[in-house]
Order: sequence, then structure tokens, then C-alpha cells
Amino acid sequence: MSISSSKAELIKKYAIQAIDSELQSLQHLGSFVGDDFASVIELLLKNEGRAIFTGIGKSAIIAQKIVATMNSTGQPALFMHAADAIHGDLGMIQKNDIVIAISKSGNTPEIQSLVPLLKRYQNILVAMVGNMHSKLAETADYVLNTSVDTEACPNNLAPTTSTTAQLLMGDAMAIALIQMRGFGSDDFSKYHPGGTLGKRLYLECGSIAEQNQKPQVKPNSPWKEVILSITKNRLGATAVVDAHNKVLGIVTDGDVRRMLEKNTDFDSFMAADMMGNNPVMADVGTLASEIVAMMQDKKITQIIVTQESIYFGMVHLHDFYKEGIV
Repeated sequence: MSISSSKAELIKKYAIQAIDSELQSLQHLGSFVGDDFASVIELLLKNEGRAIFTGIGKSAIIAQKIVATMNSTGQPALFMHAADAIHGDLGMIQKNDIVIAISKSGNTPEIQSLVPLLKRYQNILVAMVGNMHSKLAETADYVLNTSVDTEACPNNLAPTTSTTAQLLMGDAMAIALIQMRGFGSDDFSKYHPGGTLGKRLYLECGSIAEQNQKPQVKPNSPWKEVILSITKNRLGATAVVDAHNKVLGIVTDGDVRRMLEKNTDFDSFMAADMMGNNPVMADVGTLASEIVAMMQDKKITQIIVTQESIYFGMVHLHDFYKEGIV
């Protein structure tokens, strides 16, 4: 679809204005991270309960995203819609749970109805609120200020900057918890077993190698057998192993080409005459992400995989493309 250059420029202008407006309004958010923020993080670190996030409208959507982030980084969390809470969902809140209510105004009817009920059950109430003079802010045990000067909306109506501020404060909470817990990549992989991210964190090269062919020749194998092994197994190389399956070297298709280029009498050539004596190898338990880094560092496309120093198989860079890791 064609669009006039003047119209395209106008569209881009409006978009950039929105981005600049939000960035400018959010610059002060860091100054709102005070003692209440630190106290809330400390409570979440020590508390045996969960973080229950609640809200209405756009704030409810932000609450759901924060819950997803919390759960994926080791903080048990649940979402409770503020409207549903006063119609039965309050039953999900347990004794030690900390309730975090997200609201721009802090005065919506649902929130005002919910607050006294939460106080009755004596759960700690945290307000993530954009109005410090609201009923929610005045009633909460702790307040996380997410006030913004103006929305990116030209009418200053549609929640834009305000919801971004809420999201950013939620991310700040999650990252603070990650850092304080020392939550590392091994922990992260437990919660992300699926998808590309999960594969980078838990997939081991042995799992890939066992799906491939296992090209191998003996050191005295003639050059034609070497080429057949490379071609048949489609990994661009073959391992050279001894009688006990211990790796002696590797012959790549590049080694074969160089042999053919440099020699005219190669009928007597064997694998031992062509192989590289110091192949890059990795144990079956090496993470796929580490293998990719090794390939990039060494500028190679194959790595021999071993198990207790015995030849196990081979992985190729293309394997990691297929897995979505590269």
C-alpha cells in the first residue's frame, strides 16, 4: 500500500512525540523509589505468602503482566481482578499474602470497595498509585508512587504514560527481588523450560548429538572412505577414533579440499594424513549456548561431543539454527 511522503512524515512525527512525551514524564520515576519500596521488597523476600496483584481496567492488564514477570523470576504471585474480588475472588487471598493494588486514580469504586475488605483480613496492602491524595494511597500500608505529569494521549485521557509507569515500577520490583535473591540463569531455566529461551538455558549438546548421525573412521581408513563418511552423514566432518572409540582427530570437508589441492598422488592417503590433531571437543553435558559461543570464538561449524572421553557424536552449527538458538 502506497502512502504519500507528507502523510508518512506526519505519522512518524506523532509517534515520536508520543515516545518523547512518555520518556520525559518517566524520568522522575526513579526519585519515587524510596523507603516504602525497600520495605515492600524486604517483605516479599521474607514473607511465606504470595504477592496478590489487583487492579481494574488498564491497570488490571498491567497487573497481569507484572504477575507473569514475578512468577517467572521466583516470586510466587497471583492476579485478582478488583471487580471479581468483591464477588467471590477474595477467597484466593491467604493469611500471609501481600496485596498490591494498582490504580492511577486510587479512587475507582471497585478499589474503594476492596480496600476495607482487605484491611479487615489484616493483609498487608501496598498501593501502586498515581494519586498520592487518593483513598487507596491514604489507606495502604505502603505506597509506590507512579504519578505522571501527563499522558502521551493528546487529550490527556487514554492511559499511556501512566500505565507505562506502573509497568516500569513492577519491573523495578522484579529486578530488585532477582538481585537480592541472587536469582541466576540456572534458576531462570527452571521456570522457562520451553521455547528458544529455555533451550539456551537447559538444552545440552548431547541431546542434539544423539539425534545426528555419528560419522567416524579409523586412522588407517583410506581417503575415499573418509569422504564417504563426511558426505553420508551430512555434518561436514568425520571423527577419527581408535579401537577404543577415543578421539584422535577430525577431518572436515575443508581438510579434504586442501588435500586434493596440494597433492596429485593421494591414492595412499589415509585419515591420519588428513586429520586435525587437536579438534575442539565438548562433554555431552555442555549447554548448547556454550557450544554456540565456542563455535563463534573458534570460527568453526562442527564440534565433537564426548562422554567420559569417549566419542559420543557430533554437532553442527546448523543444528542450533534449527533449534532457534542462533
